[in-house]
Formats: sequence, C-alpha cells, structure tokens
Amino acid sequence: MNEDFLQYVWKHKMFSKVDFKTTDNENLTILKSGLHNKNSGPDFLNAHLKIEDQTWVGNIEIHLKSSDWYLHNHERDANYDAVILHVVWENDAVVFMKNNKPIPTLILKGAVHEGVLDNYRNLFSMPTKWIPCQNTIGTIDKFTFDNWKERLFFERLERKSQEITNLLVQENNNFEAVLFQLLAKNFGLKVNGDSFLRLSQSIDFSVLQKTSFDEHQFAALLFGQAGFLEDEIEDVYHQQLKATYKYLSHKYKLASIPNKQFSFFRMRPNNFPTIRIAQLVSLFHKHQNLFSKLITRQDLKEFYELFSLEIPLFWKTHYNFESRSKSSPKKLTKSFVDLLVINTITPLKFLYQKSSKVVDEAFFLEVLRKMKPEKNNIISKFNEIGVGTKNALETQSLLELKNNYCAPKRCLECAIGIRILKR
Repeated sequence: MNEDFLQYVWKHKMFSKVDFKTTDNENLTILKSGLHNKNSGPDFLNAHLKIEDQTWVGNIEIHLKSSDWYLHNHERDANYDAVILHVVWENDAVVFMKNNKPIPTLILKGAVHEGVLDNYRNLFSMPTKWIPCQNTIGTIDKFTFDNWKERLFFERLERKSQEITNLLVQENNNFEAVLFQLLAKNFGLKVNGDSFLRLSQSIDFSVLQKTSFDEHQFAALLFGQAGFLEDEIEDVYHQQLKATYKYLSHKYKLASIPNKQFSFFRMRPNNFPTIRIAQLVSLFHKHQNLFSKLITRQDLKEFYELFSLEIPLFWKTHYNFESRSKSSPKKLTKSFVDLLVINTITPLKFLYQKSSKVVDEAFFLEVLRKMKPEKNNIISKFNEIGVGTKNALETQSLLELKNNYCAPKRCLECAIGIRILKR
C-alpha cells in the first residue's frame, strides 16, 4: 500500500460505499474531491465536503497513517492550515488543528472497493514480473491501448526534444549546427556515439560550413580532428588528407581529439568509425543547409532520397586507412536512416515546430507508422508476453512505456494500469 494509490482512490472515488463517517462519527459527504496537487502542499486543493449540516471548502491531505502528519512536520507548515479533511488508511494518532480541535479524519481502510484492492495487489505485489501487468496487458481493449501508445510516443518526442534544447542554447539557437551534432552522434551508434558528439563539438560550426563545400578539405577536417591522421601511413590519400589537415588546423587553430576514443572492437565493418565519418562527410558535402531541406520534407521516401549518397572512391575499397578490401558502395541502409529519423530528425523537427507554435502531429505519426518495427531486447520481451508491434510508432511507444512507466511502477499514471484497476 502506498499514498499514490490512496490519492488515486480519492481522486476517482473508487469507494465501496457512499455513506461515510469521520472518526468522530460525523456524517461526511464528498461533493467535490478537489484538484490533484502534484506540487508541494496538500494533496488535493479546493475540495467541497459536507460534514453533518455544514459545507466546507478547502484542502485534503492523504497519508497511510495519521501520525505521518507529524512525521512530515505539517503542523509547522502554513500551507496545511486550510486542510479540512485528513484521509488515512490507518488512524494511529489524533491530529490537531491550530485551534486545538481534532482535524476531521476519514479512514479509507474498509471503504475501498474490494475489486480495486485485488487489482492493485496483483499489480504491485509481484516484484519478479518483467512488468507489473504482464499477465493482463494483453487483455486491454485496442481503443485504449492505441490511444495510449500515441500519447506515449509524443511524451517520448517531448522528452527527446527537451534534451536537444540544451544543445540549441549552446549553439545560439542554430538548428543547422545542432543537426550536425545530433547526426554525428547517431552515426556513431551506441558504441561511438559520445566520441562522435565530441568530434562534432570540437570544431566551430562556421568552420564546418566553410570547408563542407570542398569534400577533400571536409574529409581532412573530420578525420584529422578525430585523430585518424596522426599515424605515418604509406598511402597517398592518407598523406594528402594529413597535409590538408595540417594547413586547416593551423588556419583555424584546431586541436584533435585522441583516435583511441573510437572503438572498432566487435563492430561490423560497415559500422567502423572511419566508414561512418566518410558517410558524414559525403552527406554534409552533398547537402549544405541540410536542416532547411529536412524541414520541408513530409514523407519517409523523401528522407530516404535525402540520405542517398556516394562515399569517396577511396572508402569503397577500404574500411580503414591501412588495408585494401573488396569494393562495396557502403551506402546508408534504410534501417540506418530509420534510426536517424527516429532519434534525430523527428525530435528536432518537433522542437522546431513547437518554437513556431504549429505542431503537425499527423506528420510524426504517419512517418513512424511507415517504418518497420525496431528490434531490441525490450521489444522482443513485449512480443513474448503477447504485445506485438507493426511499426516504429508502436516500438517507440513501448520503449517509453517500459522505461518511464513500468520500470518506476507508475501504474497509477498509466492508461493500462488505470484500466486494470477499474475492472
């Protein structure tokens, strides 16, 4: 039992009866349960009650035990002076108001619908479950689940866009600069993402813009900053890049980051940091003002077209600077572009639209519905318990559900948990 559950019961009036009495045996009628207060102060504000023949308007405080009033030092807090009812599960102490009269108290134990209590126990009493509702989530009606998944998706989008806000502040609201940093991080994937982000932030974006018109200079700049041009390698292309980087680093007063930050270990060759840097070079050489182009794109096919690129000839026959390999185009795959759209383009575009006061929610829903569902351990586990996925919108929603509702057990704030409790 916890206070969140008692607040939920009070808010939704999930009682087994309607005729209440206070601990002083006075008749109590709940006219309005009040506004749920999630900030500091009493739990519910502006409630309307009738005690005997007197109507009261004020605040409600809810505790597991009445003695918690003193444990939380409410008697010293003026915010609680307007409390008109103390709602508790157990009454183990008398609580006095400032006029030295006992505060009216309602005991909920014995007044909560038994079915609600059973559902609550089933959700919270079995910690070994992967998610609290794994035995019942498959029984939730489609209308409730689909609507909740859409809301979860936008919550996830909102949270991602808030994280981007800090980067925008650092870059003086330059969306082009932030796009480069976010794409660089995503090109590095989980293993090299942080190193790629440091690489993108080690160069002033104005320098990146000036050099991106010349593909050779741009490649020298990124590979040089990443530390891949420090070794002595007997290869003409490497030596040319090295000479160009020496000139650029002197001109723009640059300092490279150690290439030991980039990992090749247990990675597929197409994900090697050298290949991803080469693809990043080609992308931003091909598309100056890439963010402006992304903003106008409205269909997933247009994003695929935008990220269709040819890497420099050298990298078609190499995975690193040292050894030659069988020729391959090393294009960005659709699944990789999907990751870029999910993790970079949609949250950044969502944030941009919010700043413009016009958010096209249908666009975001439609784009992700056209993508194949993601594959990871969390989605596989949902599939095991009977929750299938048809597209990336659903997988993104389930990731949000698991990480931000199931893991912290926020069942009382979850549409699925509420539906189960109400049965």
